[in-house]
Amino acid sequence: MKNGAIYIKIVVNLMIFILGLLFALFLLPKILGFFMPFVIGFIISMIANPLVKFLEKRVKIVRKHSSALIIITVIAVVVGTLYALISIVVKESAQFIQDMPTIYKSMEEQLNEVSEKLKGIYVLFPSGIKRMVDSMNINISEYGSKLMSKDNLPTISEAGTYAKNIIEILLMTIITILSAYFFIAERDNLSRSIRKIMPGTVIQSYTLIIDNFKRAVGGYFKAQFKIMLILIVILFIGFELLKVNYSFLLAVGIAFLDFLPFFGTGAVIWPWALVELLLGNYLKAVLLIVIYLICQIIKQVLQPKMVGDSIGINPFATLIFMFIGYKFLNVLGMIIGIPIGMVLVKFYQMGMFDRVIRGFKIIMHDINEFRKF
Repeated sequence: MKNGAIYIKIVVNLMIFILGLLFALFLLPKILGFFMPFVIGFIISMIANPLVKFLEKRVKIVRKHSSALIIITVIAVVVGTLYALISIVVKESAQFIQDMPTIYKSMEEQLNEVSEKLKGIYVLFPSGIKRMVDSMNINISEYGSKLMSKDNLPTISEAGTYAKNIIEILLMTIITILSAYFFIAERDNLSRSIRKIMPGTVIQSYTLIIDNFKRAVGGYFKAQFKIMLILIVILFIGFELLKVNYSFLLAVGIAFLDFLPFFGTGAVIWPWALVELLLGNYLKAVLLIVIYLICQIIKQVLQPKMVGDSIGINPFATLIFMFIGYKFLNVLGMIIGIPIGMVLVKFYQMGMFDRVIRGFKIIMHDINEFRKF
């Protein structure tokens, strides 16, 4: 009977763990997506709340008034910054799309020139690699032809969809702003209401999870975004000096690629420098490598100070979490997979999975004992 009670407890713990895992993987993303304006509003409220507290202490104004003031200020700054950045990106993107036929033709000519120079090496390749290279060239040519011939003019139905989307975006923006205001203005009341409804053990577990999540994810993303912004500035200045077209767009794209784990500025700059070298543009190739080295030096100097020990997981575990995240949410999953993995590792170190692990060990031990005769 005693063993039976232990097995029942083990099964209950396993069921709770499995249900929690399924909820986190399948239901939670859908719930967050459904309430996305409130999620964004909550994030804005977390950014604004420290400033609200500062104003309460220094200016001695009523909290609701300070909340409205801070939210308006934060949104104004964010919108102004985003507008400036997005306008540059949209302008360069529009110009890039307009110049796409010319760019494609120029790239094709450069690749043909590089291919001519590499013919001597190409002959030495094994037949399998030759077939792969030929197939890659054919695929690139076919994709470029389709891209150039595609009619991008919107139909009447598509124009109606765009108008509907604009209205929806405006509505969601209003809801986001209002929710941010209420999350700040009614923060204490909401906290008290939740604590009255929820059991103490749930509140304790929630507080533990949120605190660790803030430390791990907040520290990681804050550091990585700072590094990414610095790299954007360096790359933009470097590309402007090289008189590269779409310099800001390229700087943002390469810096974002560097933000992803196991990638970096070298994933773009090294092949680019190699092509320039093969084309005989030696100065441009050297300057691209110099830009890459500057980015790497600054990143190596800043990253230990900014990130510190916030990652806390080894490279192999990082690769696994990144892969799992990609399988679930594609590129977004690659980004959020690492901090979620950091939180899981932290929870494991704190012993939150000890009951489940101990239950597995008991079951496996009893099964092995039962098999003996």
